[in-house]
Amino acid sequence: MGKISVETCEIEGLKIITPTVFGDNRGYFMETYNYNDFKEAGITQTFVQDNQSASKKGVLRGLHFQIEYPQDKLVRVIKGRVFDVAVDLRKGSATFGKWHGVELTEDNKKQFFIPKGFAHGFLVLSDYAEFCYKCTDFYHPNDEGGLAYNDPAIGVEWPMEEGMELILSDKDKLWGGLEEYKKERGI
Repeated sequence: MGKISVETCEIEGLKIITPTVFGDNRGYFMETYNYNDFKEAGITQTFVQDNQSASKKGVLRGLHFQIEYPQDKLVRVIKGRVFDVAVDLRKGSATFGKWHGVELTEDNKKQFFIPKGFAHGFLVLSDYAEFCYKCTDFYHPNDEGGLAYNDPAIGVEWPMEEGMELILSDKDKLWGGLEEYKKERGI
């Protein structure tokens, strides 16, 4: 392999990928995705869509999931710094309802692989951030679900600076918690 290093997480399926960066006095070069390297790391999914968003400090997007058309995601930050979170929603999983977070920055160049069956969200920690991700299914506008970012049953420890003003979409302010999710799905 050599071009990426892969760190597994305490929640099965989640992976943190760090590319090898080749730098010199001109700048740097790295491969952000190489099918063969990812296949060797156990990530064999076919990505069909790339997305990019820009956000300012304090923006919290999530916790989102797709209902009928779930997606595997490979996320990274190309500008700024975010705290990225995945919550296990896989029925029957030993870690159902548990979360894992990782700081993704333009400097550490880490990527976070999030398989189907997880809710996903991130908080922007820098003044500005650009966030990119690959996904394995196309966007279906009527297929969005979500969980409250601050649900105590999940207990995400968002690294909010003192005085940080959270900025959420109207939709993200209305999501229910994990218990409501379980009732809706008979879990």
